[in-house]
Amino acid sequence: MSDISEKFSRDDVRMVNLGGQFVNTREPYSPAEAGLKTTHHGQIVLDPQPSNDPNDPLNWSVFKKHLFLFIIAITAFLSDYGSSTGAITNLVQPKTWPYPETVINHALVGNLFMLGAGGIFVVAFSAYFGRLPVLFWFSVLAFVTAAWSAGARSLESFEAARILHGFFATVSQSGGLMFIKDMFFFHEHPRKINIWSSFIVISPYLGPFVASFVTWKTTWRWCYWILTILWGIALLLILSFMDETYYDRKIPRDQQPQRKSRLLRIIGLEQWQSRHQRNTFWQAMSRPAIAITKIPVVLVSLYYVFTFGWVIGLNAATGLFLKTVYHFGSVGSALYFLAPMVATGLGEITGHFIFDWAALIYMKRHNGRLDPEARLLPVWFATPIMVLGMVLLGFSLQNAWHYMVTAVVWGLFVYGIIICTTAINSYLLDAYPEASGEVAAWINFGRTLGGFIITYEEVPWTESMGTKNALGIQASIVAAAFFLIVILQFYGQRLRKFSGRVHFATD
Repeated sequence: MSDISEKFSRDDVRMVNLGGQFVNTREPYSPAEAGLKTTHHGQIVLDPQPSNDPNDPLNWSVFKKHLFLFIIAITAFLSDYGSSTGAITNLVQPKTWPYPETVINHALVGNLFMLGAGGIFVVAFSAYFGRLPVLFWFSVLAFVTAAWSAGARSLESFEAARILHGFFATVSQSGGLMFIKDMFFFHEHPRKINIWSSFIVISPYLGPFVASFVTWKTTWRWCYWILTILWGIALLLILSFMDETYYDRKIPRDQQPQRKSRLLRIIGLEQWQSRHQRNTFWQAMSRPAIAITKIPVVLVSLYYVFTFGWVIGLNAATGLFLKTVYHFGSVGSALYFLAPMVATGLGEITGHFIFDWAALIYMKRHNGRLDPEARLLPVWFATPIMVLGMVLLGFSLQNAWHYMVTAVVWGLFVYGIIICTTAINSYLLDAYPEASGEVAAWINFGRTLGGFIITYEEVPWTESMGTKNALGIQASIVAAAFFLIVILQFYGQRLRKFSGRVHFATD
């Protein structure tokens, strides 16, 4: 039972969805009298209203929905896990190829950029070919390019493999919101997004963690063979369990595409036969461009450029200073990545409750109405934590404070970023539910664009100015970026109205 529903049930309040907003009404009016379907306890009106078709993903069992969510989250995890692995392999690859780290780093930077660029194509192709076949074929190619990376015999071949791998590996990282929106109801979105986001946020830390141990004991190639094995496992899970989650409830049940073979849906043949019921190819390709014309999407994407980009930068800077300040070896540096991983877990636990509380507070102050801007309230809580963490990390590294202090303050930033990640994804999903994939792709593009830029600048920046000044400036940038959230918090409704809806052919 939702925390929101528990609170309102004590006051005998019903939450009825009218026109995309929750409105509280007291007895004797009831959702049943209005012909609306509710949760089993009758406290929450389901949004969207599910059909009577058992093929409707909203009608699937709880176990099936969460199994699919787990597979999507695992696949999304592998994207940044594979990318961040390059931050460690770069250090030892000059022994294999006669090039400096700065040249070999081009493979990592290219991979990062393609994680963002590839996401735009993921959602466009999904709108035309279907969710499942794009997930499957992109995962196949991610598996192939991971193996290519492991077996590359020249730097040029390795760079090509890594860049292409970034394009295909982003499939669930960019498209995850589509699956969440397809399978779960409005009131469930924040918690499910929080689970998916946690896998994404923890991956840049688990990648270096594993790679440090691997390169300590064996060749760097095994880092990418492990990545290949993980993609193989993800592919087996997709082949064994996944199904098409797109379902158009505007089409009568007797006119819905017949589901004959899950294998045919995996490879895309069934979706191809029913493509006339979805977007034309031009409509599908234009959807991301239409989405980015909406002011809230632009502001959220810019916000993420100036916040999540430091995750990649702090990885590089902290890894360097662990060796120069604390004289950690490979094992010590690897174990240090447990700090942000623990922080991610704590952020996930906090996010499980804080978004329901934020919605409750917002509704009490707005006469029972729940606008998308309610999802941004937790950012006000997370931003001071992120800024404090970055500032103290700069002082800790420059003044050589105890390494446990460094671990805690690094964790503060990560704890804040997981809450912000869930908040902005939930906000745009509520604001533009018919563009779930497109808004997720642009958020992902902002994240990778920030990482792409910071990867080049972070280490030289901290070395030239010292971590205290450099991270202080970066913390100021995070604080300044928060004003984009303030604008959306107070003027988001007007901006959404001014920008208009996206008016896609399908949701």
